[in-house]
Amino acid sequence: MSVLPDQHVINQLITGHYADPFSLLGMHTVAAGLEVRALLPDAREVWVIDAQSNRKVANLHCRDERGFFVGLLPRRKNPFHYQLQVMWENDTVVIEDPYRFGPLLQDLDIWLLSEGTHLRPYERMGAHPTTLDGVEGVSFAVWAPNAVRVSVVGEFNFWDGRRHPMRLRKENGIWELFLPGVTPGQLYKYEIIDCRGHTRLKADPYAFEAQMRPETASLVSALPSPVPRTADRQRANDFDQPISIYEVHLGSWRRHTDNNFWLSYGELADQLIPYVKEMGFTHIELMPINEHPFDGSWGYQPLGMYAPTRRYGSPEEFRAFVEKAHEAGINVILDWVPGHFPSDEHGLAQFDGTALYEYADPREGFHQDWNTLIYNYGRHEVRNYLAGNAFYWVERYGIDALRVDAVASMIYRDYSRAEGQWVPNYYGGRENLEAIAFLRYTNQTLGKSLPGAVTLAEESTDYPGVTNPPDAGGLGFHYKWNLGWMHDTLNYFKLDPVYRKHHHNQLTFGMLYAYTENFVLPISHDEVVHGKGSVLDRMPGDTWQKFANLRAYYGFMWAHPGKKLLFMGCEFAQGREWDFDSSLDWHLLEEGYDGWHTGVQQLVRDLNHTYRQQPALYELDYQPQGFDWLVVDDSDNSVFAFVRRDRAGNELIAVSNFTPVPRYEYRIGIDTPGTYREILNTDSEFYRGSNVGNQGLIESQEIGSHHRPHSLVLTIPPLATLYLLREVE
Repeated sequence: MSVLPDQHVINQLITGHYADPFSLLGMHTVAAGLEVRALLPDAREVWVIDAQSNRKVANLHCRDERGFFVGLLPRRKNPFHYQLQVMWENDTVVIEDPYRFGPLLQDLDIWLLSEGTHLRPYERMGAHPTTLDGVEGVSFAVWAPNAVRVSVVGEFNFWDGRRHPMRLRKENGIWELFLPGVTPGQLYKYEIIDCRGHTRLKADPYAFEAQMRPETASLVSALPSPVPRTADRQRANDFDQPISIYEVHLGSWRRHTDNNFWLSYGELADQLIPYVKEMGFTHIELMPINEHPFDGSWGYQPLGMYAPTRRYGSPEEFRAFVEKAHEAGINVILDWVPGHFPSDEHGLAQFDGTALYEYADPREGFHQDWNTLIYNYGRHEVRNYLAGNAFYWVERYGIDALRVDAVASMIYRDYSRAEGQWVPNYYGGRENLEAIAFLRYTNQTLGKSLPGAVTLAEESTDYPGVTNPPDAGGLGFHYKWNLGWMHDTLNYFKLDPVYRKHHHNQLTFGMLYAYTENFVLPISHDEVVHGKGSVLDRMPGDTWQKFANLRAYYGFMWAHPGKKLLFMGCEFAQGREWDFDSSLDWHLLEEGYDGWHTGVQQLVRDLNHTYRQQPALYELDYQPQGFDWLVVDDSDNSVFAFVRRDRAGNELIAVSNFTPVPRYEYRIGIDTPGTYREILNTDSEFYRGSNVGNQGLIESQEIGSHHRPHSLVLTIPPLATLYLLREVE
């Protein structure tokens, strides 16, 4: 005979307080045969259909008017493929019963997900279109170990959390369910009754596609296929290669002039990529494109870590954008933010009623500066979520490198906190040992599993060994932004030239630590916001001097050891601060602005192409033999000169004069005699300069200077940088 569930159990199921719906629903073997139970609110009549014969085999009786149906098949002993014919008020449909399917996660997946070592958690978590037992649908999986009940809700079930409660895998706290008939493009969320009895609607942390603000649902989307990785792309990230990065905020690089709306991924591919190529940049760095709720965060407060923002189009269109960059020979760097996330209700905050993804103690889990939450890096599942995300962008979208934001805020527990506002680590120190372990794990995993994929750290302190391998005590990054160099040089250039002789060391100090890390020299978006003004605006003097200072600075920067990064707009000396909500000032390149901005743009283009053509400027960036000061102590004249070398011994000399006074007959000591050609002059008339310089070739003289056996006698233009190349006989 049938063993019907007790009424209180049915009540628990319907009210959402029964965590094991599969023990009640679906087909079950009982003493009298097979029993089918279904929860179908608002259904009027339900029949069981044998899918093989397409015949009705049993009528399910309504045990509870709220939609609990039960029926016995007394002559059947073996479970079979059945369907449910459901009669609603005005319609009759045949559906597959989600509760006839077995567990989805395999033992190995459960083990690796619990251990935090699953390389590709996104292959199992989230929503995946799939076929089970010949039935098409979507498998869902979400981690919420402290929830009382989790249901999938969406436009396919009237957003009704009663209809599709999920199975709890008690081994690791993951809830799973296969829903037949759900298709890509449909909206969904997870309805969670948390440990405190509160009902929460949460977007899928692993969603591959998400709605754009102010909407918050996830979209069913197929996992993108892997993008083949080529040897050329991998080689382009190496230490001995030219790397010149153009940093871009896609929403404000250029906008439609008629309505100020964003360009799409497709339009950006057609306009931005050719521009970057023409300008000679080797890499493009995208400020975060993960789905985020607030435009003003510029993407640095992401919630949809696995979803490209829909502001500019679909995930497929973003993949096409990256592909077009690769076709143009440009590598793509993605700004990646594992350091914090916003507290929006639909996101990760208090996901199952507990501090699941974040630290529970606000002294550990809350960023006072940004009003955001901090990931609990000590939890295996959180580490897996984030490390897997890094893997995902590289493998599934062809991203070549990740720039990791705000590393200092991750590795220091007292970051931007007063005494008493932070919790020491196990040993009483200020380092976040869990975050350090996470960064090492992520960098090491990427390096071993996806060779050629690199990571860059925005790390603002002197933490030792940021770019050393983890097994040598480092964090395992490949490159580190040299923020110290950036601040020192910008502080130098904002001074009136008459005072620069007193701050001479600000341009030389960087070489004292240049080989402690693999540095990138950045002029990033952070330097043109929050009242800092533009880079041009910081230069002293009248219009001529401002532009000359900027050109001289860029010339010095491109010759200095270290890879290069320039934020959009800086390449043509935009005069105002960057505004995320409007286009760059492209009109400055029109004729009415007397060529000042066009001159800077032309210089940056020539600097990039010269940089890529001369191995001496990049091949030995991180080796002492690649650099030598020629003139380092002439503070009175604010003159600097140094030589760059490549592996073959070829040399390029850079000479800078950071005063508005031309230096005639200026002697510079050199080691290698010969004939030198001035291949670049930031004071050239092509760049809107005064065209002072060295016409033709310069022959070295056997007259010692600066403790060297030979010398060159030069004309050094005012506020300018020269590049001199020795002619090969």
